[in-house]
Formats: sequence, structure tokens, C-alpha cells
Amino acid sequence: MSKINLLPPVLERYELKYQIPWSYVEPISDFISLYCDLDAFSVKTKADNYFYKVGSLYFDSPGYEFLKQRIGGKEIRFNMRTRFYGDGDKGPYFLEVKHRTGASGVVTKYRATAEAHQWPCILTDPAFRPPESDAHDEKTNKELFLRLATTYAIEPKILTTYRRRAFFSTIDEYSRVTMDVHMKYRVQDDYNLLTTYGMTHYDNETIYATNTKSGDASVVLELKCLVGEVPYWMLDLIRTFELQHSGFSKYASATLVSHFDNGDWFMPLDRQSYFDLLDD
Repeated sequence: MSKINLLPPVLERYELKYQIPWSYVEPISDFISLYCDLDAFSVKTKADNYFYKVGSLYFDSPGYEFLKQRIGGKEIRFNMRTRFYGDGDKGPYFLEVKHRTGASGVVTKYRATAEAHQWPCILTDPAFRPPESDAHDEKTNKELFLRLATTYAIEPKILTTYRRRAFFSTIDEYSRVTMDVHMKYRVQDDYNLLTTYGMTHYDNETIYATNTKSGDASVVLELKCLVGEVPYWMLDLIRTFELQHSGFSKYASATLVSHFDNGDWFMPLDRQSYFDLLDD
């Protein structure tokens, strides 16, 4: 079983994001090979250069409260999504709440599992209750997600996919490196998770900042580790490749691309101002 399915139901960590050129992918993979192994999903996708498919259905309130908090730079904020692996045609699916404290850079991730037969009734059936057979933390996280869903009257907003090469540390309690490429999105107003149709690609010049030496930032690199336990090899990685921290939100970025491309942007900002905010 992949370690990705063995993540604890509540995980408090740092998430450091960098936009890097494709030419950095193999050198960075080689650099961290002394400290990390590919996760099981990447191992299974050797034929695809160790990149596997990840998808997320993002939710927001009718008035885009979560997005407004992100754009406004609110230090304490959260978002809600359903995460899945592959084409979206098979469960399990993972209900996730990511709570961010901006001042400290700490992200707390709450994750619960929705089995295939529970989707989407877990969100659409007002009578749904977590099964009594669920473990305590699993049940607690489901109840948290459903309580927030009701409080904010959440709606499906956008479906995103990308390809990921991922590593887990072999020497730390928990450290993780991921590299994401080939971002796609689809505006979404229902609970259909199938990603084999209607997806629009967005890449370098469309959304990414060009703040690397080559001027090409087509890969999102993310370093993740437990709070207060940043490994020395991660710091060495940052120094060696002269990485420059850059904020990046798949939900916000896909929504930006969608609304600007369709001439229907609803935020009081021009496009460049929004890029600047994402890079903060």
C-alpha cells in the first residue's frame, strides 16, 4: 500500500512551495535520493517517468469566501476539497480541510475517507451520518468537513488535475518532496470526478511566475515536513539550487485562468495584481 494512503488523519506541517524549470527535475531527484525513496504511486508509474495522476474537486461558498480570503492575504484561512488519484472513476476519495496559519507558515490538514459507494451522497444527502464503524479520528474529520460544508453552504467550483512525482524521506519521521506538472482544470458545478473529458491545460506563461534562472517555471516543487523539524538536507537542497519561495494555489490559479479567459473575472483586481498576490 502506498504511504500516501497511510497519512495520519490530522497532519500539522510546513509546506514550502517553489516554481522551478523542468531541467531541475532530474538533478533534484538525484540530490534527494540519498535521503528519500519514491512513494509507491510513483514507483508504479515508472513508464510515465514516475509521475502519477492526482485530482482535486475544490469547493467554496456561493460568494467565493475561501478564494477571497486567499486573495486578501488573510493569515488564518482554510480551503476544502475532495482529493483522488487516477481518472476519478474509482474510489476511495478523500475529504480534506487544509487550515493555514499564515504568520507561522503552518498548515494543518484534516483528511477523511469517502468510499466509492458513499460518493457523492456523503455531501448531497442531508441525512448522511458517518458510520459507527469509523475510527474516532476518521469520524471526527468527516463531521468537521460536513459541519463546514453546511456552515459555508459549499458548492463544487473547479476540478483540477496534474501529474506528480513524489518522495518520502527514509531518515526522518515525516518529510516529503513532490513535483507537480501538466496542470489542467475544468469549471465544475456538480460532483462528477471523471477527468477524461473537458479538461483545459494551463502552464508556464499562463500562470507561473518566471523567477528562475532559465525564466521557465513549469514545475511546482513542494517541500513538506513536520513543524519544528526541517531536515538539514532540505535546507541544503534550497541552497544548492538557489530556490526562491513562491506562493502557489492550484484552486486560486485555476479559477484565475478560467475567469480571465472567459472574460468573467469577479474580483476587484487586474491580472498582474493577482499574480503579485499569489507570489507573496
